[in-house]
Amino acid sequence: MNRILAGGIAGIPTDTVYGLAALATDAEAVASLVEAKGRDANQPIALLFDSVVDVLPHLAEPHVVDRIARLWPGALTAVVRAASDSPIVAPVVAESGTIGIRKPDDPFARSVIRACGGVLAVTSANRHGEPDATSADEVAALFGELLPVLDGGDRHGGIPSTVVDLTTKPPRVLREGATDVSSLIEDEPG
Repeated sequence: MNRILAGGIAGIPTDTVYGLAALATDAEAVASLVEAKGRDANQPIALLFDSVVDVLPHLAEPHVVDRIARLWPGALTAVVRAASDSPIVAPVVAESGTIGIRKPDDPFARSVIRACGGVLAVTSANRHGEPDATSADEVAALFGELLPVLDGGDRHGGIPSTVVDLTTKPPRVLREGATDVSSLIEDEPG
């Protein structure tokens, strides 16, 4: 956690796989995260949070959380509009002005997020296009000794989160994953 708070990146467990985490408000830290992963600098990065209260100031339409809160904590990333005055940096906030938010269903992961201010930029701990790391040892093997990894045990299953775009009507599933969102789409207000 100290590494993250000092503007660095670290490997952390989530409820699905291991992730690379950085302060979402630190442009240099997020750039380091993108570089370590070897991904396109414009590809969005999820914002993981501990409590809905922590993420609300970063949303243009905070009420949208009411529709999805029943599915959290869990493996659901919701794409919503970011507040124009949010200090969250790109590419956590996408060029389109959206942000992907998720509350992981793992007390250890949320305690790390809470200790780092309540929100973190997190992307799966792997090289772009490679399988996701499901253990601290895999993260260490991929990124070397210079990247600290918080060991939260193996992440069995390794199924990534479902990603649903709530900026469209009806909501659109961008990636099928661990959470079934069919009821969310069926319950879409007319």
